[in-house]
Amino acid sequence: MNRLVPTVLFDLMASVERVLSLFGVKLEEFRAAGVKVLLLWVAAFIAWRVVLVVADRIVIAADDGDDTRLSSHEKRAQTIAELLRGVGKIVIVLFTIVLTLNQFIDITPLLGGAGILALAVSFGSQSLVKDVISGFFILVENQFAVGDVIEVAAKTGTVEKMTLRVVMLRDMEGTLHIVPNGQITTVSNRTRGWSRAVVDIGVAYDADVDEVLAILRDEAKRFGESDTWVPKLDGMPEVVGVQSLGDNAVTIRVLLRTQPGNQWEAGREFRRLAKIRLDREGVEIPFPQRTVHVRHHGAAPDDPATRAAITDAAAGGA
Repeated sequence: MNRLVPTVLFDLMASVERVLSLFGVKLEEFRAAGVKVLLLWVAAFIAWRVVLVVADRIVIAADDGDDTRLSSHEKRAQTIAELLRGVGKIVIVLFTIVLTLNQFIDITPLLGGAGILALAVSFGSQSLVKDVISGFFILVENQFAVGDVIEVAAKTGTVEKMTLRVVMLRDMEGTLHIVPNGQITTVSNRTRGWSRAVVDIGVAYDADVDEVLAILRDEAKRFGESDTWVPKLDGMPEVVGVQSLGDNAVTIRVLLRTQPGNQWEAGREFRRLAKIRLDREGVEIPFPQRTVHVRHHGAAPDDPATRAAITDAAAGGA
């Protein structure tokens, strides 16, 4: 057994040397190239670690210490860091692979052929080029960032990830939408700068509108001065007045200007408080009702059969 192992290793090295000779490579050159390849990949690993450190430093530098919400500066920093990681990985891996091949074969003809291939591929990948260019301008112009709620290409959701080619949106139902940057022609950003909740409250026509307005203004003042909502609002809520006269209700509109991303929570909470206050003040909030008219054919209303039919109809309607 002890004699067999050296024999196998010798035969293996001889086989490797014969294969290398077919490509005009000597075994000593192969060993030297192997050391260089090892050093190349070690350098690539170090470069990748540097990219990760730089990306983390960008995020840390933008951190304002407030963990309750992400500022626009923090969102942009996270977006740049994510793109840096993605682009850095691709560049480092491709560059290292090319240099690795160059240790064993002459890659000049391959590079020439790659140029021709790239020209041919470019005609079939114009959409890819468009996506990358669009992604570049989206980043430079800071149209949106990771964490923003946007509407693009008829899709609405929170930006989970951005690359130079696609944007990933997560909607309220949890569906992940992947939108190519080239399809983005209009961006509606719902969390940039400040946001607004539009709250429409309907009251009955027989209610005193001036009294209702006074009640809602008082409730809006309480809401805007509460310790819970002062940090989330951008100014006091505004009761703008009667918005419309509908078929069943008088609609009064309230506007709540909030910090980015807080408009939905603020709107839900103000509706809840307004409902409680209006109920306490005895103001009716109308709701759809249905009146059933029963016509009697040849039977008196007090007839048991008629009453039974009316009862059955009412039960069926319920």
